[in-house]
Amino acid sequence: MYLDSEDEKILAGEYGETRRKMMEILVALGKVFGAEKFVPITSAQVAGASYKTIGKWGLEWLRSLDARVAVPAVLNPIGMPRERWQEMGIPSDFADKQNAVLQAYRRLGVKLECTCTPYYINRTSYGDHVAWSESSAVSYANSVIGARTNREGGPSALAAAIIGKTPYYGLHLWENRMPQVAFRIEAEETVHASHYGAIGYLAGKEAGNRVPIFTGIRPNRDQLKALGAAMAASGAVALYHVDGITPDSRVLRERGMDISVLETITITGEEIEAIFKEQTVDAVAIGCPHCSEDELEEIAGLLKGKTVKIPLYIFAARGVAQANPNLVGTIEMSGAKVWEDTCIVVSPGMDHFGTIMVNSGKAFAYVPNMCGAAAVLGSTEECIAAALGE
Repeated sequence: MYLDSEDEKILAGEYGETRRKMMEILVALGKVFGAEKFVPITSAQVAGASYKTIGKWGLEWLRSLDARVAVPAVLNPIGMPRERWQEMGIPSDFADKQNAVLQAYRRLGVKLECTCTPYYINRTSYGDHVAWSESSAVSYANSVIGARTNREGGPSALAAAIIGKTPYYGLHLWENRMPQVAFRIEAEETVHASHYGAIGYLAGKEAGNRVPIFTGIRPNRDQLKALGAAMAASGAVALYHVDGITPDSRVLRERGMDISVLETITITGEEIEAIFKEQTVDAVAIGCPHCSEDELEEIAGLLKGKTVKIPLYIFAARGVAQANPNLVGTIEMSGAKVWEDTCIVVSPGMDHFGTIMVNSGKAFAYVPNMCGAAAVLGSTEECIAAALGE
């Protein structure tokens, strides 16, 4: 693996022990996956931010580091809202440890914007090389934006942030971004983001870690987000294409891509609708991945002048929520809560419900294992109706 003179100095420890350790991580990763060199990155998104997931030893490792990041870097969701953790019912012992994790990252220069939707916070452009960790963020970056990233682990993303580079392999290379399986969607109507979550949930199980391409759908950006997030959760899809919609698909068409030669799997409207089942629920959670401004506006419109009957939790990036105080205010006037910094699956505040209704294929896949609760999938309208007791 080629290292330039600066890389060699870092690996030799001339810029401190922490940078040496980070370079060791990246070199080892590059050798495992056959990378010939590094590529500079424009940003990083670091997983391993919730104390629920990293625990005591993860915190101790973070505290041992003493370098600062070289590129803009944000965190994945943490286990609680920073200012409102008591309101969410988070134990003080957990809060103390979670705050210690945040302070460790702050000392490293990581921006304490804790979100699975970093693309709402930092501008990322087509062709940018980045080092992101969270599965739905990776999918969105690769597929919707057309940036280049592998799904990084927390340590490798942090190492890339500190060094400013990542090994040049996998989805950073154009030849690895070719579609490998085709999905044809045959449904009379697919309009809700939750339908795209259901499609993604079904497709992810079939695709595994292959790169799929979809025909028969015309999703908007929020629907693309839902589609990719679900595939990353039920399978291991880090990049997908929607014919004529996503940026790489248009490039592929210009270069003569022939979808007809691929294995083609059909998903029908009946299969999609079978995912949705009516059931009594204890709570409703929306925002996995974190809500966009448009999604907050839709939720606020559905809740305006009404009062929820069961807990309704909305999750959004701090930057998005604070940029839309009127929408957040309207939502919370109903008795619902808009939580920043955290999410459905990494917060212990969601662990005491028996059945949770979600509008996300990603949450539908993760809630049973991460929260120990049954999951019910519904559209945003159906979720709000359930919370209102309608």
